[in-house]
Parts: sequence; structure tokens; C-alpha cells
Amino acid sequence: MTSEKNHIYKIADHHRFQWEKAQNCYVILFPEGMVKLNGSAGEVLKLVDGKTTAEEIVKKLQLQFPDVNDIEKDILAMLDFAIGKAWIEKVNEG
Repeated sequence: MTSEKNHIYKIADHHRFQWEKAQNCYVILFPEGMVKLNGSAGEVLKLVDGKTTAEEIVKKLQLQFPDVNDIEKDILAMLDFAIGKAWIEKVNEG
């Protein structure tokens, strides 16, 4: 499955996304363990809320990081990676 710009995603059931002070980064917690996320992955996943389309996530991050070239490709790739790892799931199309 690949991300589409009009799709809306949420953090998958049995997973929790949060800032982990002890790790000084965002993490995904799930029954089998924890994944520490790098800064850019955290910025993308903190906008995955079950209401915002992938396109809206791209637009928000383009405004937040205007100097990053080809950021849309990177964001969609991160969403695809998160889908592949079952960290996020599609809610519906926006």
C-alpha cells in the first residue's frame, strides 16, 4: 500500500505516538516494544491525527520548513514507510 495525498491516516490501533523525554525524541510505543524516531519522522507523524489528509500534512510541513527541497517526496515516503511498518493506517479518503 502506498500513501495518497487525499488519504487520511491515524496512528494504528495498539500503537501510541508520544514525546519520550528520557529518549529526547518522539517514539512509537506498541506491545512488542518501542521505536525511536528521528526528528523528521517525528514531525511527520505528529501531524497524523485521523483528520488531516496527507496533502495537508505536506502543506503544513512545507510552510514550517520552506528551505527543504523536494519535501513532499520525503513526507510521502515517510508515510509509506509507516504504513509498511503498520504504525499508521488509512482512515478514509479526504
